[in-house]
Amino acid sequence: MSKEEILSEILDKKVIAVIRIKEEEKLKKVIDAIYSGGISIIEITMTVPDAIKLIEKISVTFENKITIGVGSVLDKATAENAIKAGAKYVVSPVFKKEIIEIAHKYDLPVMPGAFTPTEIQAAYEAGADIVKVFPADIVGMSFFKSVLAPLPHLKLMPTGGVTLQNAGEWLKAGACAVGVGTALLDKNAIRNDNYDILTANAQIINKSISDSLIQKRL
Repeated sequence: MSKEEILSEILDKKVIAVIRIKEEEKLKKVIDAIYSGGISIIEITMTVPDAIKLIEKISVTFENKITIGVGSVLDKATAENAIKAGAKYVVSPVFKKEIIEIAHKYDLPVMPGAFTPTEIQAAYEAGADIVKVFPADIVGMSFFKSVLAPLPHLKLMPTGGVTLQNAGEWLKAGACAVGVGTALLDKNAIRNDNYDILTANAQIINKSISDSLIQKRL
């Protein structure tokens, strides 16, 4: 898929599951579980050991089911290696122009991290497809409304502070999508192989988002 097609899918589905699991078999079961709950945009972070190999294996296993991306990218070499392994989008906690350029070289969307209005606008001007506001729990939803009032052209995505119940509220505040990790991926459920809980969590998030979109149209 092209950058525009992948970006359109992210903006349509509105949820990116941020996964930090190193065991391949558990990772597959987690992805299956949240996919059953309606989440198909998956981000594997570079903080996971052997993340590149995991991306390569998962992108083959779930080729026609999910859209896999790489997160916690800090340099262009890492981004390129992940893309060659199968990543379809790149996410970073920081803003580096080189990361944007390498993602666009492969015609893939990129979501650099930024915190202040100046950083966010600079990332946009450098070509960011979506700007990841991180850590979003520090500034909260009111920050999104305040930034987007004078800068309505921005596409902002919070990571940090997104829960099962408030995902839709972030969209109402102006977010174009949300990144969610620990709230979705219950550690105890994963440890005990109780993957039905993850499916239920995914369904709760999707309902929160669906309800907010209906309210916005009214």
